[in-house]
Amino acid sequence: QTFKNIYLKIKTAADLVVQLSTSLKTKPDVVDFGTVFTDHMLTVEWNANDGWQTPLIRPFGDLSLHPACSALHYAVELFEGLKVYRGDDKRLRLFRPLLNMERMSKSAERACLPAFDQSELLGCIKRLIEIDQDWVPHLGPACLYIRPTFIGTEPSLGVKKPNRALLYVIMCQAGSYFNTELSLWADPKYTRAWKGGTGDCKMGGNYGGTLFAQLEAGSYGCQQVLWLYGEDHQITEGGTMNIFLHWINEDGDEELATPPLDGTILPGVTRQSILDLARKWDEFKVLERYLTMGQLCSALKQQRLKEMFGSGTACRVCHIGSIVYEEKNLQLPNQDKHSLSSRIATELTDIQVSR
Repeated sequence: QTFKNIYLKIKTAADLVVQLSTSLKTKPDVVDFGTVFTDHMLTVEWNANDGWQTPLIRPFGDLSLHPACSALHYAVELFEGLKVYRGDDKRLRLFRPLLNMERMSKSAERACLPAFDQSELLGCIKRLIEIDQDWVPHLGPACLYIRPTFIGTEPSLGVKKPNRALLYVIMCQAGSYFNTELSLWADPKYTRAWKGGTGDCKMGGNYGGTLFAQLEAGSYGCQQVLWLYGEDHQITEGGTMNIFLHWINEDGDEELATPPLDGTILPGVTRQSILDLARKWDEFKVLERYLTMGQLCSALKQQRLKEMFGSGTACRVCHIGSIVYEEKNLQLPNQDKHSLSSRIATELTDIQVSR
């Protein structure tokens, strides 16, 4: 099936060891995204001589790392992000987690970190969710955010493929990532990713390097950066989101378009889900194509732009209201209950909690 939620009927690695916490935390009602974590975490160590060690679920706590570990010095690390939902029937569901496991595996290969069994890792994550299932909200589309992380722990300052690594998973309450429609600042002097780089992998270095530009975006009254690439100012991503344009294209056809996966774009699970949904509807053209700021400005001037929005696991679907570009404040069409992003958000929520 195009969309397949994974029910949490637990079947995990046979040798998984569980150490339960003796002191459970109080669960707050409202929190900022990524600030309050559950009672337990999963850790699995690896070394070149012995391979993968026994996976361990233990009380949430600090990690002990060698001061020379390769993750700290050379950013040999990556992460994933997925969510678990409590459905209308009270069952817990993961939304398309196999896509996350596949993307994590590809990121690990690019980072020269060891391969892992995707189904075994997913089984261990399911067990962790079962243990901390009381943290999954009971009301509405709220959810619990899962953060698998993979780091090189080689205790050496040599720049080389690590002989030691740690894979761990933590979970946190997922409050609102963005509370209002977004304003973006677009300036080609900063680049998020480039062809031949690691923009298509979920590595921490892709994000840490964006903070300076985000601060400058704030000085223009914008919340995030619209990342551009090349002399023709190709639109790539917005903040940490994939970007979509719903418009009447140059040929007069209604179209939903998003930049192609050419190595500069993260292959988002929500992105893929939106493409799958829109193609299933078969109501307008759905294309992965290059988009430039020149094309966007022309469409806006000619009133061909219906909507621009972003997507991601944390933000889900987020309407973009304005863009500061070449000293102009571009006001984009308003979102309403009949907009495509609203329809997509509703449909995704239904899939995540009901199917």
